[in-house]
Amino acid sequence: MSTREITTLLAQLRAVQALTNTEIQIADTRIAQARTEAIRQELSANAERARDRAAAIEAAMRELGGVPEVIGPFLGRAVAAVKALADQAQPFEEALLGDLTLEHQLLDRARYIKALATTAGHPEVVGLADRLITAHTETVDWLTTVLAEDALGGPAALRPTLLQAATGTAVRLFNLPVDWSARGLDRALDTVRATRPALGELLTQGGRAGDVAVKTFTASRDAALATAGQVTRGEGADTAADALRSVRGATTSVLDPDELPISDYPELNLTQAADAIKELTDPVDIRVILAYEEANKNRQGVLTAARNRLTTIARDITGLT
Repeated sequence: MSTREITTLLAQLRAVQALTNTEIQIADTRIAQARTEAIRQELSANAERARDRAAAIEAAMRELGGVPEVIGPFLGRAVAAVKALADQAQPFEEALLGDLTLEHQLLDRARYIKALATTAGHPEVVGLADRLITAHTETVDWLTTVLAEDALGGPAALRPTLLQAATGTAVRLFNLPVDWSARGLDRALDTVRATRPALGELLTQGGRAGDVAVKTFTASRDAALATAGQVTRGEGADTAADALRSVRGATTSVLDPDELPISDYPELNLTQAADAIKELTDPVDIRVILAYEEANKNRQGVLTAARNRLTTIARDITGLT
């Protein structure tokens, strides 16, 4: 192994060591954002494994004759502290995208280290690089899934802090006219246009009901949507009523039992409910069941099945297996 090869390999190992120390501190801060105890334990275990990787990187550097930076862990904590503060000033998804960027950098450097170590004929470092590649690939996949779950409306494995939630809400409110039009009203109206009677006729027939809906909106959004759904269904526009039900579900309203996407859901036992949830394909339907279950029986096995189903859909969307 030439001096140049050793120098290049040591430089990359130092860079990965510094990034790993930052990763450890960030992982510790994310533990408090775990949605469930199981996820909290998983994040704690991941932080410990990251510490083991940092120790292995340090050992590899010593084996190559290098001296690990003493200030590395302190620098990692400082960088993580700055990132944690920055996280609070941006929406939840932006914080997770920052985590994902860090993991991609660690993954790319691990692959480069493997190539360097293979060329230099250092099998111990090749083995370490393989370990890093496996770990960071898993973390990239996990973070990608969490982001997809959040994009689907959740619940995601991690929950935003109060400040992140407030920041995200502010951003969404700023974009509300566009979002509401694109995701709510336009979709519902397009559905209505495709039904019989046509939109103009339906509005004429339902003029009196529209007045009722407007008044109800001032008192309660959920009650208004429910009233509108009943009226449209009563007028024979079942497809339009289904669209309104979807809007209610997207806002995590607790629907009535007869509106749930699973027939006779309240009568199902835990196993039957979990099996039925596995057949759901629409994230809105899953959130509807979650909201209803949490507000009523609150069976942990059913809640876990619903969250797992959402995770499966998120991984399918992102191409992860």
